Amino acid sequence: MRLYLLALNPTDSVTEGFLPAAARLGLDVTVLTDQPDAHRSAYPDIEILECDVRDFRAVITRISTHHRPDGVFTNSDHLQTQAALAAAYFDLPGKDWRATLRCKDKAEMRRRLAGAGVDTVWSAELTEPTALDAPYPCVVKPREGVASEDVVLVENAEELVVHTKEILDRRPGAVLVVEEYLPGELFTLETLGDGEHRHVLGGFHTELSPPPYFIEETLTFVPAHPEPVVAQVLAQLDALGVGFGACHTEFVVHAGRARIIEVNYRAIGDQCDLLLARLLDVPLFEHILRTHLGERLPADLGARRDGAARLEYPCAQRAGTLADAPTATELTIEGVHLTYRPLRAVGERHELYRTNRDYLGVLRAVGTDQPTVDRVSAAFLAARRWEIQP
Repeated sequence: MRLYLLALNPTDSVTEGFLPAAARLGLDVTVLTDQPDAHRSAYPDIEILECDVRDFRAVITRISTHHRPDGVFTNSDHLQTQAALAAAYFDLPGKDWRATLRCKDKAEMRRRLAGAGVDTVWSAELTEPTALDAPYPCVVKPREGVASEDVVLVENAEELVVHTKEILDRRPGAVLVVEEYLPGELFTLETLGDGEHRHVLGGFHTELSPPPYFIEETLTFVPAHPEPVVAQVLAQLDALGVGFGACHTEFVVHAGRARIIEVNYRAIGDQCDLLLARLLDVPLFEHILRTHLGERLPADLGARRDGAARLEYPCAQRAGTLADAPTATELTIEGVHLTYRPLRAVGERHELYRTNRDYLGVLRAVGTDQPTVDRVSAAFLAARRWEIQP
């Protein structure tokens, strides 16, 4: 069977997750990408075809002039609608392109949720710096953005003008969304569906950097959110038409009310998916691929529910050159399996981005007791150093 995988940059999810899973399933994989050299270096044994993957018409043409497809898949935030349209064109299983568009376009998501009567959030779209009469504080973000890139909290109209000008200078032609700040604790819900049945895999409690920025610094696994909270989030996902394949939803809970921040209609990233597969002890990546090949999910995934886990992202605190940093490590301490992977090479110079591009590395910790996981993780990080020189 032939699987077409649409990709931009090579990612850990593809390298360590989806490509090994595809091999275990016996699939012939063709990667379509606009960065073929980077992918050929990362996956020398995989067929790589150059394609303008941001254009669904180019994707359809590239596939139709190559081998017959049995599945079209992507785990990229930016390519979900293109993959959905290509799958629909070839009469293959896939996500509803309208749902992928609603999730990617944050303004359209707000309109859809309000129109369905499940949640109403004040929001507006901007293409130039404007002093809005808004319910401050507000959050400014790119309409199609990801990973906290150019997401900032503004306290008044003057700050709104300053920050929108800065963002638009970096992103000429972009559309920004300004929306009321939603208070509460930040969580995620991870789901997997086949269009008929949907499994809730659990979620994470997310700790953020101090405002006005929103860098995700620590995620702690939550095996099961309270049932009323899950019901509220799933109702909002239903309103968006989300139910096929993997989905990563970020939401806040305040006074018992769950409100969606954003929906990433793909598997959770930044190595959380790799941790989730190990923690739940299920073939997560195989299940995701099988849905895109038309297979039904089992009624019971057989996931373990006795696990505890934590992810930590050491972040750069200033611009400069990384002079010293820990190397990749994998070990077990007091029953806690630790996996550390560097995300920035020694000798590289970077600016301070105030996004997850400031991550220096990621520590994945999996055990069975949360206090032990937390303590072992803290001790591991405290014993290491990252030196950044101006």
